Amino acid sequence: MHDSHDPLRSLFQEAASAGQSASTTPPVAVIERRGERHRRHRIVGIAAACFLVLAGSGAVLSAFLPGDSGPTLPATTPSPVAPSPTSAPPPPPNSTAPTLNSMTPPRNTTPPPPLNSMMPSGSRTTSPVDPTGTATMSATPPQSPR
Repeated sequence: MHDSHDPLRSLFQEAASAGQSASTTPPVAVIERRGERHRRHRIVGIAAACFLVLAGSGAVLSAFLPGDSGPTLPATTPSPVAPSPTSAPPPPPNSTAPTLNSMTPPRNTTPPPPLNSMMPSGSRTTSPVDPTGTATMSATPPQSPR
């Protein structure tokens, strides 16, 4: 049987020769870009899967852990503290003028020890004492006799 005159066979041969002439291998750069795109898609898919696994395990753990019942209250209720009668009221926040308490120096109830006992035996000098009982300091230190 001779099939050279079969019209279907000749059409398939024409299609094959047209496809062969039109088909060319793409350049290497195109193939590389396609591979890189495929690799990026694979990495994104793996990262998304890891995220879903971690989020799911966190949700499961939070479901099994005991929940917080609210803020922890103290064992006893604190009583309100009354202001002491000896304390002075705080100064207003916008005031820059000094108050009476900040201008007066604190008074000592006990007199300071005599300065003679703190100095070496060779340089005993006395310093004047303020009527309030506090010792006054001079700007120059005591000097020993030569």
